[in-house]
Amino acid sequence: MLSEINKNNVKELREYLDSRSQEIDSEILIKVNSIIKDVISHKDEALRNYTMLFDKVELNEIRATEEEIDEACQKCDPFFMESMERAKENIIYFHQAQIEHSYLLQKEKGIYMGERVLPLESVGIYVPGGRAQYPSSVLMNAIPAKVAGVKRIVMVTPPNKEGKINPNIAFAAKLAGVTEIYKVGGAQAIAALAYGTETIRPVDKIVGPGNIFVASAKKLVYGKVDIDMIAGPSEILVIADEEADPVYIAADLLSQAEHDPMASPILLTVSEKLLNEVNAELKRQSALLPKKEIVEASLRDYGKSILCDTIEECIAFANAIAPEHLELMVKDPMPYLNQVMHAGSVFLGYYTCESIGDYFGGTNHVLPTSGTARFSSALGVDAFVKRSCFLHYTKEALEEYGKYIISMAEEEQLQGHANAVKVRVSK
Repeated sequence: MLSEINKNNVKELREYLDSRSQEIDSEILIKVNSIIKDVISHKDEALRNYTMLFDKVELNEIRATEEEIDEACQKCDPFFMESMERAKENIIYFHQAQIEHSYLLQKEKGIYMGERVLPLESVGIYVPGGRAQYPSSVLMNAIPAKVAGVKRIVMVTPPNKEGKINPNIAFAAKLAGVTEIYKVGGAQAIAALAYGTETIRPVDKIVGPGNIFVASAKKLVYGKVDIDMIAGPSEILVIADEEADPVYIAADLLSQAEHDPMASPILLTVSEKLLNEVNAELKRQSALLPKKEIVEASLRDYGKSILCDTIEECIAFANAIAPEHLELMVKDPMPYLNQVMHAGSVFLGYYTCESIGDYFGGTNHVLPTSGTARFSSALGVDAFVKRSCFLHYTKEALEEYGKYIISMAEEEQLQGHANAVKVRVSK
């Protein structure tokens, strides 16, 4: 089920995986740009028109009322609600450790300087509609913003055929502290968040997953607002020793394969026997999954395995791939953790399946894909703050150090900069 590749071809593997995330087609960008311009010009009217066109729903009220949200929440399964509440506790616990504080530095002659860490004033969260509903993603996007101190957290999501919000999404939003919910989706929702309409005030940053039209819209509005990332197909890479259970490994590989035909499940192991056992398990378990066709396409096209000599060699290859999810399925994982340099999130040991991180463990599941873990991070509190520096010089300090500033400014032929110092030190 997993096609084995030579360990000398790891670079080619990363390039092959990267081929899944092609540049967005220019025709799609043109269509999306047209939608954005329409929303800028016609605002709520455009949102209603596109909701009728794409979702076949006539929107009377764009914003969900508190009564509508409460009514939707009452339809949720009680045990699901308890599960979400417990997950919320874990997510808050983890993300509170990420809070950074402002600081003040003092030097001689009355010089002081520092940096203020300030929350963004408003954030928009996109939540997909359709068959796939991911209330866990609402928690993962909204809770870090709440912990960061963001006051206005806005959610946009397509309405169902009755023009209502999915009950589980409504409950997740209420639980996570979302302050406003609007029943619009697609590129038009991204445009509304970026530029505003009569009903929706614009936000400072947009986060959350979506289809190619949503991704294109986020790309086009970036600069007007900030965005989180343009996510590619999911990846899981499992590093396994001889004692790892092939049943566990296969289950974990399949947990990501069911996301998307272009999802990539990869196994690096030191045991050829284990590799054969995992392939047998993949065949057995994939036949039992509801999304069998998606799983089989993922395994066939992007399922790979590499046989290595040592766990250290496995980790070196994993660093070259920089996977979104990395499982260290080895007997004693902690000594190996410091060797891992490039991974979105790392799961340690035989029992820490990636699903724990997706839903309950507390670490964020919004992760860098397509090798971008080399330079980017999981979504967290730092994504929802900005930093503002401050600086203070006394007259005495400027008289002491002004000559250096003047020298540097004049060397760059910026006499105005130099004069701003000279007029102060000449008095």
